Amino acid sequence: MKQIPIQKVQEAALEIMKRAAIDIPEDYKQGIKASEKAETGKLARFVIHAMQDNWDAASQDRRPMCADTGVPRYYVKVGNQAMVESGFIAVEHALRKATADATTAIPLRPNRVHPLWRTDHNNNVGINAPEIEWSFEPEADWIDITTVHKGGLFGTDYRMLFPGDGIDGIKRFVLDTLIAFGKRGLACQPAIVGIGLGGSKDTCMQLGKQAACLRTVGDRNPDPKIAELELELKKLGNSIGMGAMGFVGSQMVVDCHIEVGYTHTGGMPISLHTFCLSSRRATARIHPDGSIEYRTDPQWFTPYMRRETVEW
Repeated sequence: MKQIPIQKVQEAALEIMKRAAIDIPEDYKQGIKASEKAETGKLARFVIHAMQDNWDAASQDRRPMCADTGVPRYYVKVGNQAMVESGFIAVEHALRKATADATTAIPLRPNRVHPLWRTDHNNNVGINAPEIEWSFEPEADWIDITTVHKGGLFGTDYRMLFPGDGIDGIKRFVLDTLIAFGKRGLACQPAIVGIGLGGSKDTCMQLGKQAACLRTVGDRNPDPKIAELELELKKLGNSIGMGAMGFVGSQMVVDCHIEVGYTHTGGMPISLHTFCLSSRRATARIHPDGSIEYRTDPQWFTPYMRRETVEW
């Protein structure tokens, strides 16, 4: 079986770093345009318009759309039949090298430091950085690499709810969190809101971040009741009287995505994550012949990812 060239992995990783930092995905652009039309606050609407002008300038000048380029991370989906030259440790090395190279070449702001000693290697690489999450896909011989440049300070919260809290408890948590984010400047809205529901605490947090960063605007969960709740929570989030950057307005949520995981019978953990007004993601698919396809839809949540029983 033909092996995927490791040099192509690094090439693709560097390219998606550039694309994510500079170019807004088309689905998010359309979502923001819809938000601008629906926004009732004059100042909030001005901010949304100014951000779109900023995006156009960034694309024309080929430089990052935001001075804070976040904390780059990767999501790697591996086909079950995929083989990579030098193995998967070489893939991790290539992703770390691409991150360091991108920090200088694009450039990205070197945001990563040691939590205690504040050691800075000036390249966004360090202990457990950048994060790399893995998933697998049957009947495929390619590798998908997605990079997400998400802010690393705010825009995330978690709470342990209980089964008796039900849907009303979920709504209260979402409202409480979004109001707090807006008042305290802890989110860069309007944003995609991702909600993780269930799983263990760490899984809950992962699902929420993936829901925010790896699904496109307008995409709905395949469970019709969850899809209905996504739209309801989007409407709810846009009813609290806040718009872009916390100004008075009506557009805080571009879209809402929910992902779930089976959890302990006694609990209903929930996490909420906001992407940001500079929604930054890009994906590359690398084939065994060395060809590379680029796109902005990560296609992360496949039927295999959401399988419910032993078989799928």
